[in-house]
Amino acid sequence: MFLLNAFSLNMISIFPIAIKVEEISLEQAKALAAETISAVGHADTANVFSSVLGVNVPTNRTTVVLKKDDQALVGQYIGPRLPEGATTLPEGATIKWLLVTLG
Repeated sequence: MFLLNAFSLNMISIFPIAIKVEEISLEQAKALAAETISAVGHADTANVFSSVLGVNVPTNRTTVVLKKDDQALVGQYIGPRLPEGATTLPEGATIKWLLVTLG
């Protein structure tokens, strides 16, 4: 399972396919995060995810290709642009955790 900071239809390798997206709690995201492969391409976002999830999230600019029955954990950052060198969420910012399942 990949850990992503964004989801794109370009990540899907086969069509037609059903896409299920469900919001999950931070606790659920933390439980899943330990078993993910980071595909978070921005260092500041990876640092903030590490802080929030309590696991090391390395920066990893890679191409993600998902197929039937794959899942991805997506952290959707909501807030002002992250300041350079951020390691924690800025005031007023949140992360919505989403579990994407291809079926």
